[in-house]
Amino acid sequence: MDAMTNLLTRNSPRELSTPIPSKDEMLEIYQAALRAPDHAWLRPSRFIEVTGAGLDKLSKIFTEFAVNELQDVTPLQMEKYKAAPYRAPMIIILVSQITEHPKVPKVEQMLSTATAAENILLALHAKNYAGIWRTGKFSFNQKIAEYFNLTTDHEVIGYLYVGTPSGTNKKIPQLDIDKFVTHWKE
Repeated sequence: MDAMTNLLTRNSPRELSTPIPSKDEMLEIYQAALRAPDHAWLRPSRFIEVTGAGLDKLSKIFTEFAVNELQDVTPLQMEKYKAAPYRAPMIIILVSQITEHPKVPKVEQMLSTATAAENILLALHAKNYAGIWRTGKFSFNQKIAEYFNLTTDHEVIGYLYVGTPSGTNKKIPQLDIDKFVTHWKE
C-alpha cells in the first residue's frame, strides 16, 4: 500500500478479530512507532502488548481499579470494564515514561507517544490489520500506573485494540479542508 493511500484510508473498524500480527510483524510495527518525533531523543514511548491470558490480567486490573479508585460504579459499568479487554485479540497499552527536562515538557513527551501510536495504527493498516485507540477512565490517571506496576514517572495515555477488521467498515467522511486550514499569504 502506498503511503498516501494508507493515510487516507486508515479507519477504526467497528469490530476486530483474529488473526493478529506475528511477532516479526510486530517488531517492524514497533520500529515504525519509534520513528515518531522525539525532542531531545528522550525515548518516552513504552508499550505493553497484551494477548491471550494477558487479556484476563488486564480485565482484572480494570475491575480492581474501578472498585478501588472510581466512585459510584454501577454493576452495569463494572461488567463493561471487566469485558473491555475482550473486544480485540490484542491490546497495546500506550505508556509515556516522563523525564524531567528543561526544554521538553511532560505534554510534549506524551505527544511523542501519541504520534508513536498513530505510527502503529498506520503500520497495522499497511499490513491489513487495524487498531482502535481508546482512552477513558483507565488513561491519563496517575493511579492506573500503579496497577501495572509502573513507577510514578510513567503515564498511561491509552490503549490500542488490535486485530483484523471484521464486520462492516465505517464510512470515511469527506471533509471540507478549507474549514480546517487557514492560509497566510503575502
